[in-house]
Amino acid sequence: MSVLLQATETPTTSRNANPSEPVAAFLRSLGVPVDIAAVLGAALTFLIVLVVFYVVGRTFVIPLVDRVLDRRGLEPHAKKPLKKVANVAVVFVGVAVAFGFAGYGDFLQSLATIAAAATLAIGFALQDVIKNFVAGVFIFTDRPFRIGDWIEWDGNSGIVEDISFRVSRVRTFDNELLTVPNSHLTDGVIKNPVAKDTLRLKFVFGIGYDDDIDAATEIIVEEADRHPDVLSDPAPSVRLTELADSYVGLQSRVWIANPSRADFVKTRAEYVKNVKERFDEEGIEIPFPQRDLSGSVELNAPAEFSE
Repeated sequence: MSVLLQATETPTTSRNANPSEPVAAFLRSLGVPVDIAAVLGAALTFLIVLVVFYVVGRTFVIPLVDRVLDRRGLEPHAKKPLKKVANVAVVFVGVAVAFGFAGYGDFLQSLATIAAAATLAIGFALQDVIKNFVAGVFIFTDRPFRIGDWIEWDGNSGIVEDISFRVSRVRTFDNELLTVPNSHLTDGVIKNPVAKDTLRLKFVFGIGYDDDIDAATEIIVEEADRHPDVLSDPAPSVRLTELADSYVGLQSRVWIANPSRADFVKTRAEYVKNVKERFDEEGIEIPFPQRDLSGSVELNAPAEFSE
């Protein structure tokens, strides 16, 4: 019977053994009292495990995170805060693991309960801040725009000057600085005209109903070919898109390379000006809305003059 009890107790004892016991046993072998050895053993185990975990994290985890961020093509300003978050995560996990090895299970459980309650309270108090922080992480990882890009959203537009985890700063074309919460830039639709290497410009030229459509089309294409900033591939094209009340609409489609807001405005202005001057030379009219009144007008003299 005693043998059976001994056999059943041995696995339980080994299973519940404190991971810090080897360190405590070593201290006892040095003559340290049992109670003090137990306390010091747990503390030393905690420090040793934390240091080892931190060194392993800094040696393997952080470089791995760095390679992943480089593979994503993130810019230095975006990688720096993400690497800080990774460092904090390594330390946090290291502390949790060290508590477990030190035999502070009850303390760790209490700490987790307090942390969960505090996180819930802070979460309710800082909903907008957390929302913008998460949105900032998405901006860094999804890269809908970068610093220097021209973006448009909710009727606003400008050049991105800075991106942080909470807000992004955009300089408008009137030289106003907008501080935009990141959630505003992730919840809605953002237009980034310069996200790609090329950008298409469209403009509708209105000509008179009596003008030659083929001649006007040829002029529009020729002026596109002559402009140094307009690409030949894709080739410029013209489509008849409108038969309006006072004009026939010919929509021109041309492409420019390495677009920016300045290039867009400058190229379009020069191109439209050149086409207008050619239209004037060739006698092609760019009509404006007008109304023709027909009928007759009767003037009735006042009664005092009709007597």
